[in-house]
Amino acid sequence: MRVLFVSYPAIGHVFPTVPLQWALRAAGHEVLVATGSYGLEVANAGLHVADVAPGLELESFFQGTVPELLERVRRPEGPDPMAGIQLFAHLNDHLTDGIVRTAEAFRPDLIVYEQIFVSGLIAAQKLGVPAVQHNFGFARGGDIRALTVAQLTETMRRHGVDSVPEQVRTIDIAPPSMAEPEPLGWSMRPVPYNSGAVLPDWVLDKPGRPRIAVTLGTASVHVTGLGPVQRLLAAAPSVDAEFVLALGEVDTSALGELPSNVRAVGWVPLTVLMQTCVGAVHHGGAGTTLAGLNAGVPQIILPDGADRFVNAQAVHDRGAGISATAEDLDVELLRRLVSDEKLRTAAAEVREEIATMPSPAVLVERLVELAAG
Repeated sequence: MRVLFVSYPAIGHVFPTVPLQWALRAAGHEVLVATGSYGLEVANAGLHVADVAPGLELESFFQGTVPELLERVRRPEGPDPMAGIQLFAHLNDHLTDGIVRTAEAFRPDLIVYEQIFVSGLIAAQKLGVPAVQHNFGFARGGDIRALTVAQLTETMRRHGVDSVPEQVRTIDIAPPSMAEPEPLGWSMRPVPYNSGAVLPDWVLDKPGRPRIAVTLGTASVHVTGLGPVQRLLAAAPSVDAEFVLALGEVDTSALGELPSNVRAVGWVPLTVLMQTCVGAVHHGGAGTTLAGLNAGVPQIILPDGADRFVNAQAVHDRGAGISATAEDLDVELLRRLVSDEKLRTAAAEVREEIATMPSPAVLVERLVELAAG
């Protein structure tokens, strides 16, 4: 079986699809990933990737074509949902030609598209092959899909597609206790993928005191800056814990001299780091949130846009963490992250729930049956 994966060109969207791609490859199936820009990083997972938009740089593209939509999506008080839909539709339209061209050349038996990138659904309809939606977090896909498709009438007409199915088989990696089930949904265990790495010695050693992971993901830090980290650093010396700043390739010189209980490490796989921690402070990206839940650690989530408010609310409502703002970060809140047993119990319950969800390998058999008709 030949399977084409179609993804929004960003790490946070394409990485959650890697475990299923690996499972398909391990079962002997052929996989190709169609994406672009930052999403091309998925090639380091040992996968074949087609760049459907050579030279695309997301920030420049949005700033140069729809700056007003970008501003509405990044409002401090929360994103304008319709602006987000229009932004997604605009990028889908820009990349659909390349995705359809790739699909026609690859001739897949099945297309799996990440929930925002419905251009994969359009390509499947044009080729007459089944399509499956792959969710990446707690945002529900049906309304997003319908609203995005409604913006793409001209795009579909350009490719001779009159309509796409209203209901689509969906792979849902959200723990069932934390999200409404998707219509036609298949639950699948969220196996975190953060890329490979040679691990530093310290991350495998048992920490001398409680450790807290701090990250702002791959996108937020470039948009909102280091303000949340500066708030955390002001409180850190009064908290009996070690704070690990996993901020990636970000210039942290503006932070000045770090407190003695704070370690800046650049980039380190969150799946490994979280397993050594008692808690995490982060921006609310779906991948980071699910990595924390997989590790069974309480979280303080500081959502700053996109689906991050949805993810933060899901964790907060489940009792496995706290949804807050950067201004809320203080000594008391950080101490609660370390000591609150109710948070710890709920996080452990979700970890156990995730362990019972069907693995990506189980989903392979279902996909084969779907492709066979």
